[in-house]
Amino acid sequence: MASIAPNLPDQGAATDVLSQLVSAEGTGSHLYAASVELLSGRFATRNLADTVHYLCTLHGRQPGVVDHAAVRTAHAAARQWMLQTIDGFIVERGFLTKLAVAAGPLPSTPGQAESEAAVVGQRHALEMLAQSDRDGCAIGAAIGLVLDWRAVRSLLNVAADRLSVPMPACTLPPPLACHQLVVALSESPAVERAMTFGCAQLIGQHRGLWDLLEARQLARADS
Repeated sequence: MASIAPNLPDQGAATDVLSQLVSAEGTGSHLYAASVELLSGRFATRNLADTVHYLCTLHGRQPGVVDHAAVRTAHAAARQWMLQTIDGFIVERGFLTKLAVAAGPLPSTPGQAESEAAVVGQRHALEMLAQSDRDGCAIGAAIGLVLDWRAVRSLLNVAADRLSVPMPACTLPPPLACHQLVVALSESPAVERAMTFGCAQLIGQHRGLWDLLEARQLARADS
């Protein structure tokens, strides 16, 4: 898995490097995730269905990133955060599954086999990341996922509204709890670097997914 070295804004007193990383490079910063084609265009329902199916492939199975990371994280400060996050993602996986069922089959798109293989490869990369023995790496990936999921969830809510699927409350830890955990775990520069690396790799895989979904939307438009 290639290392990612994003350009980060200056660190502020009320934030941390993981939060800044997600803000600068996460789902909310990707142009396709905020595009008319995905949110409100003529084929938005089809494009949202594509998004839901691939997010389900990436994060809809258990154990997921957080479940793996919990096994690799022994720090007492992370215990309550992990328990809340594991429970929260049970709800999110159920929501994803209901959306995928309501959306119906994947929209016909050129290069389907290659797309499937790419996302399965991403899922494997995330599983390996979340099982890293490097102290801080797995929890950094888990924190990055929770922080980025806020933007992902807003898109899922748009899909739910279009598909008439009830939206459960998101019970994942809020950004402040994530920030407090980062501060508590940053006991050494090595751990902080490992957390940043784990978060960066997670966010890089998410950006790769949005790049793929955008390419699929363009392929459908040209076919």
